[in-house]
Amino acid sequence: MSRFTTLFSRLNNEGAFVPFLMLGDPSPEDTLAIVRTLIAAGADALELGVPFSDPVADGPTIQASHVRALAGGVGLADALALIRTIREEFPRLPLGILVYGNVPFSRGLDTFYREFAEAGADAILLPDIPVREGAPFIAAAERAGIDPVFIAPAQASEAVLESVSAHSKGYIYAVSRDGVTGTEKQSETTGLKEAVEHVAHFGGAPILLGFGISRPEHVRAAVQAGAAGAITGSAITRIVEKHCVPDASRSSHPESHSRSHSEHDLPAYRVDNMEALQAELGEYVREMKKATL
Repeated sequence: MSRFTTLFSRLNNEGAFVPFLMLGDPSPEDTLAIVRTLIAAGADALELGVPFSDPVADGPTIQASHVRALAGGVGLADALALIRTIREEFPRLPLGILVYGNVPFSRGLDTFYREFAEAGADAILLPDIPVREGAPFIAAAERAGIDPVFIAPAQASEAVLESVSAHSKGYIYAVSRDGVTGTEKQSETTGLKEAVEHVAHFGGAPILLGFGISRPEHVRAAVQAGAAGAITGSAITRIVEKHCVPDASRSSHPESHSRSHSEHDLPAYRVDNMEALQAELGEYVREMKKATL
């Protein structure tokens, strides 16, 4: 039984609150401190992003987190090392990974999924790979023991939703609205029940609702609509960003070959006051988690 399956079984009628965090934003050391804060405050699972130079499914807030991580020299090896460390510290914690499709293509599908499985990942979502193109990724994921996860678009046809439900394991990522990630366009609480029921009609894995989930009422509405929980990314990332300052002492990493030329000119960052960040982040997560009860 996967860690996500175990989590949803344990929570029963309680919803899951799943924060998204970019690995290496603003530094690997800061990431670990932030992860510990999220878990201590009540996060049920984590969705962890792998930095990429062209994150087309993300809004400005999370795009900026990709840039900060890359500017600090965080590459794939660093991301895998962070996942290993998190897994060692939190052996029962479900870990979903969000990574763009070019990364497994470049690495080789079997190598990519094997490396993430060995690091301790449970599920992988490729936000730019629709389910109709997912067959080779699904096969490689299953060979490695990784749960493949697909996005259920807000306006998808019944055929697409049926395919997403059939092929997603661990959980289904249902988007609460069209567009990219971010609190720039927040979710409306009206219509969520219909959206969740539209996906749930085809059975399959539990549904986590994402995109524009930034306030406790969004989480509460998602759970009341029948979702197994909610994923929050941009609101978490905004809190991290607020506490970041340039760090001239850090230089780029040679592995960061996927960065554009302009990113080489950007400064690395660090958290200026971790205690203040942890206090703000902890309070936010506690309030969001309360909304799942």
